[in-house]
Amino acid sequence: MSDRPVVLPPGGAPLTPRMVRRVSIVCFLAWVFSVFDNTLFGTLLPKISTDFGWSPGKGTVVATWVTAGTFLVSLAVGPMLDRFGRRPSLMITTAGAALTSGLSALTGGMLSVILVRSFSGLGYSEEVVNSVYLNEVYGKNGKRGFMYSFVQSGWPVGALLGAALTALFMPSIGWRGVFLFATFPAIVIVLLARRLPESPVFVNMRHVRKLREEGRTAEADAVAEAAGITSERAGELREVFAPGLRLHTISLSAAWLLNWMGIQVFSVLGTTVLIEAKGVSFNNALLVLILANATGFLGYLAHGYVGDRLGRRVTIMVGWTIGGVVMTAMLFGPNGSGFVIPLYALGLFFLTGPYAALLFYMGESFPAHVRGIGPNTAHIMGPIGAILGSALLSVLVSAGLSMKVAAFCAGALGMFGSGIAMLGTRKVAQNAADDVPEPALAGMSTLTEEKL
Repeated sequence: MSDRPVVLPPGGAPLTPRMVRRVSIVCFLAWVFSVFDNTLFGTLLPKISTDFGWSPGKGTVVATWVTAGTFLVSLAVGPMLDRFGRRPSLMITTAGAALTSGLSALTGGMLSVILVRSFSGLGYSEEVVNSVYLNEVYGKNGKRGFMYSFVQSGWPVGALLGAALTALFMPSIGWRGVFLFATFPAIVIVLLARRLPESPVFVNMRHVRKLREEGRTAEADAVAEAAGITSERAGELREVFAPGLRLHTISLSAAWLLNWMGIQVFSVLGTTVLIEAKGVSFNNALLVLILANATGFLGYLAHGYVGDRLGRRVTIMVGWTIGGVVMTAMLFGPNGSGFVIPLYALGLFFLTGPYAALLFYMGESFPAHVRGIGPNTAHIMGPIGAILGSALLSVLVSAGLSMKVAAFCAGALGMFGSGIAMLGTRKVAQNAADDVPEPALAGMSTLTEEKL
């Protein structure tokens, strides 16, 4: 090996604090408008059903088929992250959300709705892109979980925005106009993402890969050692099911599946549940969603903060368990707004808030070369859980059970189960970031800041 100082490629050094903030802001906005599109369908489903003449049962069947399509589209995101990079994946998933919103305004019936809404799987998977990208951008920082929680809080912000704009604009422009409105901000975010840098970890992995292809093995080894890279190649699915990661991957996948039963019932189909189970009117249900998602925003920040201090894995397990208890109390308690609104809001606090810790935990728990395919393997189980949640809710209601009991079985029990499933996941050293190079390494190139 040469005695010359190891020089990492342009972009291989840690990003400056200013650039880190820019990346965080764009990722936050990308997630906000991806969620805006994703939750808009559930929020507007009662009105879409009325417009197309669907019964409540047929509406939930359509939602089930939509989530099945979402699952299929989501499969592509993990390999895309590991092979093409973090920044291109951010642009593609955000563009997918914009395309889905625009085409949703043009749908003409059940088949077209299912086909178009299936591509919302790209927007849904944008949070995996964020977790991988920002995990590598933040590097070694004891507060990086809390930093990430601000980005992940785009879920309640996006859901809040969707509910608020629906209440504000739907009387004048209809549900088609609301979908069309959601297209344009996402397009702006794609343009902003073009000006962001690739993550230093992926830049170094790609550089080492190129050196090896050129036969420059000694240089490749030196750069890999300096950058803290254990493997530069794109990972394969079988690796996340190898003995060292198998139980972790299966447990994490089960947690996503079970918790997304709760997400589907209480968040995506929240208006339907509130109307049918608690006797809330559509307009009041939108108001409840707005207030509850405002509380959910605080849930992300709280779980991100606690996760940095008490451990993300424990924070996730405890949060989801408490959320299951609160949603159960909300369903079987009094129907008055003074009871329903606070408990529904608190339930979303503990249902969605732990995702701020979960998404970042997933990035920490997989090696860099499978950091895309590993988290995405678990993440794609979300739509499967949503399918099961919708299907079970539909079957139970069709069998004559009340929406109250059906929502408990399809949603609250899933929340309890997700907390239990997390017991099988790995305990990891938080904030180790062993794939991210230290700024003090000799010979590192300095990233020239790009302007948005």
